[in-house]
Amino acid sequence: MEENLLKERKETLMALMNDKAYVPMKLKELAILLGVPKEDRGELEAVLKALMAEGKIAVSKKGKYARAEIFAETGVFTAHYKGFGFVSVEGRESDLFIAPDNTGDAMDGDTVQVTVEEAGNGRRAEGTVIKVLKRANETVVGMYEKSKKNHFGFVIPDNPRITMDIFVPEGMDMGAVSGHKVMVKLTSYGGKRKNPEGQVVEILGHVNDPGVDILSIVRAYGLPESYPEEVMEEAARVPEELSAETVEEEIKKGRKDLRSVPMVTIDGEDAKDLDDAVSISKECEDGRTIYHLGVHIADVAHYVTEKSALDAEAYRRGTSVYLVDRVIPMLPHRLSNGICSLNAGCDRLALSCLMDMDEKGNITGHEICETVVRIDRRMTYTAVNAVLTGGNTDESLETEGFGSMFRLLDEAAGILRKKRMERGAVDFDFAECKILLDEKGRPEALVPRERNAATMLIEDFMLAANETVAEDYYWQQIPFLYRTHEKPDEEKIRRFAILINNFGYSLHIGNGEVHPKEIQKLLSRAAGTPEEAMLSRLALRSMKQAKYTTDCVGHFGLAARYYTHFTSPIRRYPDLQIHRIIKENLHGRLGEKRLSHYGKLLPEAAVWTSSRERLAEEAERETEKAKKVQYMERRIGEVFDGVISGISNYGFYVELPDTVEGMVHVSELDGDYYVFDEAHYELVGERTRKRFKLGQPIRVQVVAVDRYLKTIDFLPVREF
Repeated sequence: MEENLLKERKETLMALMNDKAYVPMKLKELAILLGVPKEDRGELEAVLKALMAEGKIAVSKKGKYARAEIFAETGVFTAHYKGFGFVSVEGRESDLFIAPDNTGDAMDGDTVQVTVEEAGNGRRAEGTVIKVLKRANETVVGMYEKSKKNHFGFVIPDNPRITMDIFVPEGMDMGAVSGHKVMVKLTSYGGKRKNPEGQVVEILGHVNDPGVDILSIVRAYGLPESYPEEVMEEAARVPEELSAETVEEEIKKGRKDLRSVPMVTIDGEDAKDLDDAVSISKECEDGRTIYHLGVHIADVAHYVTEKSALDAEAYRRGTSVYLVDRVIPMLPHRLSNGICSLNAGCDRLALSCLMDMDEKGNITGHEICETVVRIDRRMTYTAVNAVLTGGNTDESLETEGFGSMFRLLDEAAGILRKKRMERGAVDFDFAECKILLDEKGRPEALVPRERNAATMLIEDFMLAANETVAEDYYWQQIPFLYRTHEKPDEEKIRRFAILINNFGYSLHIGNGEVHPKEIQKLLSRAAGTPEEAMLSRLALRSMKQAKYTTDCVGHFGLAARYYTHFTSPIRRYPDLQIHRIIKENLHGRLGEKRLSHYGKLLPEAAVWTSSRERLAEEAERETEKAKKVQYMERRIGEVFDGVISGISNYGFYVELPDTVEGMVHVSELDGDYYVFDEAHYELVGERTRKRFKLGQPIRVQVVAVDRYLKTIDFLPVREF
């Protein structure tokens, strides 16, 4: 068809479909409406296909044509470094595949409109991006490269999913030179064959300068490094200490005075924001033993009030972020390390959950109340564990009665833990490492984080308080934020069950569902085996992500019917929000107006804080990956023992005991051609029949690292 004629006919069709009176029509209906004879319908179909290729129109499942947006679906675009991508659409079981030529100007993370081409025979449906509704990347962090012959430059994005370099015109580079890490503000998002454009707005430093790697991640994730002036001014007005007059006034208002109750904080050696303390006593009456458990949480809501500048900033941050070399706190240090930290020997305001527990771990009674506390001892996990395991060298702990207190805490925690395990809670005990840095931010060592009796003790008490508070407010039917973990998808759990069969394990699935106790049993059977860590991770990946919701749908992993986050208002906004609700309820202020207020506010808060939590976790993982790559950079050529932790068509991943993970590329294996056997989840050599499977112990050599992609390459070592 002649070009001008095609253009004219496309314009005619678009004018028709843009008319408000137009309704989607089939090819035959359009032909009749436009007076196109049967013998020319092939040409009409060609025009329609041309408009579809341009993304201007789309066709429904029933074969009806209309403007693309009529049939478009909305989702989030995830790019792949090879140029294609996927769009996740709520309600669809699987993501839409987006071919490289159909991504438009969408970038990773953008919310987009797509037209969908359904596929049969089990194939994945495909889509075409027709419009970007919301940009995820107003700025991009990357490495600047200056053109040698010209005055322009390019920024190579740190995010490998942003697949095109950012063109920086002459005069827009702020004087950056090749090798500088920069932040560039996008002025154009480019297209199929045109690079995005932008201007450098900040030079972070040279790629090899100390601390620039972490600063780049901080900027890339938009993590705040400082507080607005009004927030700091408000924080400065918060008292550094609690005066005797304030304490007396608070007690008159109804606060319980628990300063005479022995209590301790138990945290890591380097912790500064001590927001939880525990207390315990035990009594025997009529042959019955009752434990009186106390979990005391800093009353942050007393100082961070609704609609204040501090509150707005805490909500914006959503959570504290714990990076390898720094903490980005939710609240200014004046609060988190000062008046809201339960420092030993200081009077502090708290919100306490006081629980009575019987010998079987049942909470037989409880009270949630505002209190005044004074911590007797600031303890570390190491010191408490030494008492519990007989390695204590501080005699004063015994003479002052704290030794017996810790043993009683451990006794009660053991009862709580046993009850939780009996109901089916899953205990994922992954190996974790702390990355130790030198003064220039270079990784010196990876030190295992030990999960000892003291850390487990605190976990058990915090879980008990969270469950108790959640159940209390669920039955009061007051608007609340819950921490929920939904049941796994049936298809995911069935795939997991098939996979573990290859290792001789089984999983009982009834009516398409699995009980958490079945996963707990599986992990117990795998304990101590080479595949233990791998099975734990596969089990975790088969589950859904925990999140905040206003509906109390339970926590699958904990096998808990009621669960919330009550214990960390210093570092988690949801905890701070429910503290406010609890305090208003205690004072009888939750009238119809306030209940309506929370009913409107909480759904949005749940979604926002869940998203901030995920972003913080991603940033934390990225900083750890960056430092692990740097750590292994100095170990190229060294040999390590590991376990195969993942397999794909491209090769397999190997995890070392210190949690470093790298890849063995299939192209590096014996010169043989390896095929991925998905049914048994293993790579099989066509000639040698050699097999590499999940959980298999293997010795590898470090052969290369890539700081940009944050990857580590291994090579199997032959053993004779």
